[in-house]
Amino acid sequence: MRRRTASVRSPVMACVIGICSLSAVTLLGPCALRAQEAPAKTAPDFLHELSDSFQTLARKVSPSVVQILVTSYGPLPEATKEETALIGKQHITGSGAILDPDGYIITNAHVVAGAQRVRVVLSPPSSGSPNAVLRSSARVLDAKIVGQDKEMDLALLKIAATGLPALPLGDYYKLRQGQVVLAFGSPEGLENSVSMGVISSVARQANLERPMIYIQTDAPINPGNSGGPLVDVDGNLVGINTFILTQGGGSEGLGFAIPSVVVRYAYPQLKAHGHVHRGHIGAAVQAITPVMAAALELPRDHGVIVTDVLPGGPAESAGLKTQDVVVGVDDRLIATLPQFQALLILHTLGDSLKVTVLRDSEKITLQIPVIQQKDELDRMVDLADMEKNIIPKLGILGLPVDEKLSQRIPGIRFASGVIVAALTATGASVEIGLLPGDIIHSLNRLPIVSVEALRSAFDGLKPGAPVVLQVERRGTLQYVAFEIE
Repeated sequence: MRRRTASVRSPVMACVIGICSLSAVTLLGPCALRAQEAPAKTAPDFLHELSDSFQTLARKVSPSVVQILVTSYGPLPEATKEETALIGKQHITGSGAILDPDGYIITNAHVVAGAQRVRVVLSPPSSGSPNAVLRSSARVLDAKIVGQDKEMDLALLKIAATGLPALPLGDYYKLRQGQVVLAFGSPEGLENSVSMGVISSVARQANLERPMIYIQTDAPINPGNSGGPLVDVDGNLVGINTFILTQGGGSEGLGFAIPSVVVRYAYPQLKAHGHVHRGHIGAAVQAITPVMAAALELPRDHGVIVTDVLPGGPAESAGLKTQDVVVGVDDRLIATLPQFQALLILHTLGDSLKVTVLRDSEKITLQIPVIQQKDELDRMVDLADMEKNIIPKLGILGLPVDEKLSQRIPGIRFASGVIVAALTATGASVEIGLLPGDIIHSLNRLPIVSVEALRSAFDGLKPGAPVVLQVERRGTLQYVAFEIE
């Protein structure tokens, strides 16, 4: 059973105490009375030193960890199986990590899914006092969703605060199995909690049909830990706690975190575009089956085969051919299709993918440039004109939803309005809460049918005037409310 969250209790300390006790009995047994007569020189107190180091680490990291409070609507628990499910207001608790002193916070996309309101509880600076338990001084701020990627399960939030303590991103490729890590977050709403464990695996595929890879850890993570940081002993963020595998609903030592390398890749794109651009090399690949291997006389009956090379693309220019069997990417062995996809998605425009293939019995290594794979939003941005389509007071580039454009938007509720093609560098779009892909259908009950109508409606509003936009976001209608500055 999979539960989306994270937390843990580690046996490391118990093991250390047990070993030390056993060593004392074994080594000192016959000499204990003699030691009473002539006390030996006191050995270093390693247990206290270990405890002090973890306390120092917790004080260092905790101010960079936040609790996330989400208000949304969803099905309420049924009183009986015969009753119809009721829809009501839900309150969800998650966690997040500050990545930028100017108020940017990373968390899981599933934490803020369907959010009507998002608030962030900041941890106050640690006083170092063991009695500082009550958190009356904690700041609670409204947050806006800047961007999200459901496939990676990452979301970026923005709060109106500066000078915040940001967590540095660790080097994922230096992680090792057995390495000590700490999980921070708010399990079951218990804000600013920490647990300890080790890395069980540095690369685990939870779903063989998806390219995402995860860090597996036994550091206890529970519901509410989702989105919180997994850190190393230097206080670097090495992962974002995401889900657990459990039979009983609680932590059973099978926690999974999104690697820091994925966060490092996604963060600047979520901040700049609101979504993540994928890279591609102009080739299609497929998993090898034994039947395919026998019919095509391939050098192996498993792995990844190149099924298509696009004419004029970077793969063709680099010399890749159909029926090449991919055995390595960036000096890492490739055995499955998701492994290949996982490494590819971490490359962006300007990168080079080092691909090793088997062609008949010959091993060949190619350097293939990575180009940007444009999604529908990117194509819409190409259609926009900075002068004609910009709406300065909203800080967006808007495109009118006509018949042609509506056919490119699956499941659109109303074939009219203005779609947010992109956020601009200036303007209030981040604070307002609009996202690329949002479709604005009305402003204060006034139907919006064109960019000119939306711009004109805003120009007629005075500072301090209340504004409510009816917005369609991923097929769901919602209101975005704010005041004109």
